[in-house]
Amino acid sequence: MKFTPVKTPYLVRWFFSKYTWKKPTAKKILYLTFDDGPTPEITTWVLQQLKNYNAKATFFCIGNNIEKHPELFKTIISEGHNIGNHTQNHIKGWKTSTKKYLEDVNSCELIIKKHNNSEQKNKLFRPPFGQINSKQGKQLIDLGYKIIMWSILTFDWDKNYTNKQCLNFALKARRGDVIVMHDSIKASNNLKYMLPKLLEHYNKKEYLFKTL
Repeated sequence: MKFTPVKTPYLVRWFFSKYTWKKPTAKKILYLTFDDGPTPEITTWVLQQLKNYNAKATFFCIGNNIEKHPELFKTIISEGHNIGNHTQNHIKGWKTSTKKYLEDVNSCELIIKKHNNSEQKNKLFRPPFGQINSKQGKQLIDLGYKIIMWSILTFDWDKNYTNKQCLNFALKARRGDVIVMHDSIKASNNLKYMLPKLLEHYNKKEYLFKTL
């Protein structure tokens, strides 16, 4: 049974208003985001799907994966996508002290800077599992991070949902929504079904896909 809603309720977004949940706009724009990569078996495929529709996205990368696949990480950037910090070890904020949490975020940031030669206006951060407490969030904001959450969850990683269900979740998106997907092995079956259809659907409706 799903307890986490597909669309993030307004009350949640209002209560945690210092985090970015969606980007209100009158234009037909969606913000595709991919967590947990880079993963050669799936990220390369994702990049090709995006290229097919001239779509840009934001990739929230795990530091350990960047270290393992630095060239793929650089390819993400060279193809015009944005990148964000997803911690070094994909840790849970609710089960980690603030000190250790910030150390893990900083470790990932150092890896990002090592392999990213381009200037990035904003430091973006997405907490793994969406788990972050108020103290962790405040300190990260004080360090200059924009904390990016979401307004649409696709549940592509969850084996309890079929690929068609995940697609239906994604198709609930409207202008300014931030959509969460995962370029990971775990999510690959659902993602490979969902992403091309998502891109085609909104492309026909004349939406643009932009970076955060």
